Amino acid sequence: MTSVSAPEQGTLRLKLPATSANLGPAFDAAAVALDFYLEIEAAPAAAFSIDATGRDAARCAQLEDNLILTIYRRLLAQNDRPVVPLAIHMQNGIPLGMGCGSSAAGRLAAILLANHFGQLGWDSDRILEEATLLEGHPDNAAACWLGGFVSAACIGRTVQVARVGPPAAWRAIVVLPPAPLATSKARAILPVSYSRADTVANVQSAALLGLAFAQARGDLLPIAMRDRIHQPYREAICPMLPCLLPLAGSNGILGAALSGAGPSVLVIVESEASVAAASAAIRTAVEGLPEPELRVSHLETRGANAAF
Repeated sequence: MTSVSAPEQGTLRLKLPATSANLGPAFDAAAVALDFYLEIEAAPAAAFSIDATGRDAARCAQLEDNLILTIYRRLLAQNDRPVVPLAIHMQNGIPLGMGCGSSAAGRLAAILLANHFGQLGWDSDRILEEATLLEGHPDNAAACWLGGFVSAACIGRTVQVARVGPPAAWRAIVVLPPAPLATSKARAILPVSYSRADTVANVQSAALLGLAFAQARGDLLPIAMRDRIHQPYREAICPMLPCLLPLAGSNGILGAALSGAGPSVLVIVESEASVAAASAAIRTAVEGLPEPELRVSHLETRGANAAF
């Protein structure tokens, strides 16, 4: 369970999970947490510094145009708090620009840093509201903050979330291409309107999706992860997707979908015992494309954790 302790000025340690959103049809509405993380240790200092290791370490360590520091400074200024310079040690396990929730994790990290060092006193609901406002949609933020599988919607500023623990046996294989994709580019390619048939098909699949996760109904995922709203348009810039979608229902693979806006593809596998066969099928299916990285993951039940 996500924890928020009383504000102090000491060292803050954060651990925020990766997430995969949309899961096919639940566009901007559903996501699941994965067991690789952004980990941060921050303490007051005379000047800002970031010592980063892990994925995209050089980019994470930049002090200029840094997502976390930009939001941290802005939140403190907006709330009339002094900007406390921080010495940050960061271990990043979430690839940037790959559809694995790196921006949601970074934005939540910035909010938690501001809440702690600025003594804002925000509770869990307010933290999720702020993360959702920054993200523009609640799916990744809710899954990162709460863990598990979430369905989320906004009523004004208020974020309503339903959460379940995903089936323990299931595994995720995140198929990561060599190059990232900007979310803005992936959104720009989408149409401004959809047919009734496509909309109804997505509503049907999304309705099945939540129950499939809640009831461990892997047999439903080939239908529950179908999408006609965003994936058909993003295939042109996410070339692994059309290769991997047909694998659902074979080699222990329950379903496949773009991870977030792509370019990575999330493949749900029925058990640990199926990972090897599923991985082999994935590699065969994408032959001829730049070789991807396959990241095998558990579905994470725990959300972001803050320790003082």
